[in-house]
Amino acid sequence: MSQSSYVPPKVWQHLEASGGQFSKINRPTAGATHDKQLPVGKHPLQLYSLATPNGVKVTILLEELLAQGHKGAEYDAWLIRISEGDQFSSGFVGVNPNSKIPALLDRSTATPIRVFESGSILLYLAEKFGAFLPKDPAGRTETLNWLFWQMGSAPYLGGGFGHFYVYAPEKFEYAINRFTMETKRQLDVLNQRLANNRYLAGDTYTIADIAVWPWYGELVRNNVYSAAEFLAVHDYPHVLRWAEEIAKREAVQRGRRVNRAWGDESDQVPERHQAADLD
Repeated sequence: MSQSSYVPPKVWQHLEASGGQFSKINRPTAGATHDKQLPVGKHPLQLYSLATPNGVKVTILLEELLAQGHKGAEYDAWLIRISEGDQFSSGFVGVNPNSKIPALLDRSTATPIRVFESGSILLYLAEKFGAFLPKDPAGRTETLNWLFWQMGSAPYLGGGFGHFYVYAPEKFEYAINRFTMETKRQLDVLNQRLANNRYLAGDTYTIADIAVWPWYGELVRNNVYSAAEFLAVHDYPHVLRWAEEIAKREAVQRGRRVNRAWGDESDQVPERHQAADLD
């Protein structure tokens, strides 16, 4: 049905065909669809994820922690193939009832602690290891400002712009215009902030940068949605400067490869159980 003639029904009904590319995994209900336990490796930290921007946030932070010498940050990273519905297994739902990657299980405590939502995982790990989160109230608050900015803003980029620009079964001008405008507004927010600050929280690299970079840094580097030209990212030179600086960090280069199962084979590390898996 064309976008101009569609009239919403009085009561919405789920039609599998309406899901487009993701019709086999999108559904209006929660919970497990099948019984399957999650694998468990030798390290206290067990990560169940995929190298989407949200997943990459966590693996970058873990690699950054290891680079700083935090041996307790060693982790096993298990691949969750969301296109095949792995996130709806009983084991995964037990760690994240929202059935979204990433999900973390910390088995270093007497009772294992589950952590879900990427922002929550970043905050949990930063507090656990006392790293990448300033201790002074002003610095900590500014870091959390930008962390939560990302959590609230990125759905407009991913579920809004990315979906309608790349994945929707038809190109809807209104939807693309609406979310392109919002994406460019967000890039301008970042550009203005980074005009006078090396990093988002100031002079210090924090979990705010780690959260924002996989979405917006990779967007302007043309690695998310291949939309750099469409979005005229040259209009955001300070975002570009920041994005390229972070991309050069060794831990970032390592973290972005973990749980990756597509693209150049040299970039793919579907599972990670020891540092040598990335070497």
